[in-house]
Amino acid sequence: MADIDDPLDAHGLRVVKAIADTGSITAAARALGYSQPAVSQQLRRLERRAGLPIVERVGRGVRLTEAGQVLARHAATVTTALDAAAGDLAELRGLRAGRVRIAAFPSASSIVVPRVIAAVTARRPGVSISFVEAEPPEAIAAVREDRADIALTYSYPGDRREHLESAASGLSSRVIGDDDTVVVVPTGHPAAAHDPIDLSQLAGERWIAGCPQCRGHLLEACGRAGFTPDIAFETDNFIAVENLVAQGVGMAILPRMAVVSLPMLSGIAAPRLPSAEARTLHVVTARGAEHVPAVGAALEVVGEVLARHLDSTGMGTARR
Repeated sequence: MADIDDPLDAHGLRVVKAIADTGSITAAARALGYSQPAVSQQLRRLERRAGLPIVERVGRGVRLTEAGQVLARHAATVTTALDAAAGDLAELRGLRAGRVRIAAFPSASSIVVPRVIAAVTARRPGVSISFVEAEPPEAIAAVREDRADIALTYSYPGDRREHLESAASGLSSRVIGDDDTVVVVPTGHPAAAHDPIDLSQLAGERWIAGCPQCRGHLLEACGRAGFTPDIAFETDNFIAVENLVAQGVGMAILPRMAVVSLPMLSGIAAPRLPSAEARTLHVVTARGAEHVPAVGAALEVVGEVLARHLDSTGMGTARR
């Protein structure tokens, strides 16, 4: 029977989540900094309280039961709320500590993320900040799985809204700006003189595609212009894209944030696409994460840094 007078506790939920993340009791103990017997004891106590088995043996390892999977799904929300409470208490004690884990797409990692890290470090010297580069689906998954506190993501006009809402279901997602997209062309091409550019002028050209989401936007944008692009090359490397264009072997659509992150190569131009083709920038967190002082401070800085950068470059619009 479940022990009604002995409710679930945060330590037990952290153990279940660690097992879900690592796949074994031994690895979970290592991740949490506990001994293996201590983790096993926590599991037995949790199973007694829940009145259901939490793990089951599979060969030499273990896996979560259905009850364990239910607890693992709730663990991230619970631990985020507890971190927020602990952070508020730390603020009352005058402490300046905490942890912020950021996941962001590649072009943001070149411009936005370094400035965010520097600003948060200057304002909150005791806050520990980590960063991993990830495309939007992986960044959102990192927040959902409690491997990141903040995900900086983007979407293109052709992205299906229901797919975006499904990816961030149960999380907090907020639009923070728009980033213009450009067509990278050789300077000698007739289209280089037009800003904004009419994409239909490039129907007969060969194209360079990037990540799956960027490739999708290329297909959608060209489709709206009345043609299917001849995709001859594929690379996520912005420098490689610009060199391919400079050599006259293809054209590419890139976000302006990527183009301005490095000095533009000689021999190429980057006229804008119409504003309707701009990508939308989002910040995704667990619900309530903004109440964790360190995370809240970082979110405030993200908005400030992005607004300052977009305003100074004129390459998009911040949404405050």
